[in-house]
Amino acid sequence: MHVTIVNNLLPGFESVISYVGLGFVVPHTIYPAGYHCDHKESLPFVGIASQKASINIYHMGIYSNPEILEWFVNKYPKYSKRKLDMGKSCIRFKKLHDTPYELIGNLMKKNTVNEWIALYESQLKK
Repeated sequence: MHVTIVNNLLPGFESVISYVGLGFVVPHTIYPAGYHCDHKESLPFVGIASQKASINIYHMGIYSNPEILEWFVNKYPKYSKRKLDMGKSCIRFKKLHDTPYELIGNLMKKNTVNEWIALYESQLKK
């Protein structure tokens, strides 16, 4: 999962340990304001966490952009025989061999750093 994300994430995002897992963020060098909940934290974008029964990807673009969510939900059945197990930003995979790595790679390419910052700021103003 990590390799797929790293190989497909667009330039500008940075890998960090975040919220007791691996995260990919917009660093303060690009977005000095940081995360609105804690300005010392970089702006989060994607996280990976191992839970008791699954490996989870937390993708803030899916959470914030209905077009990306719709794209992902519609594409998912073409890449996996398993039912999509998803929360607001959390995509859960119970069996690694059933993980649609190509689709996850394509998802990582859906937001540039600047697009993510613009979307994030537009959500803050609501």
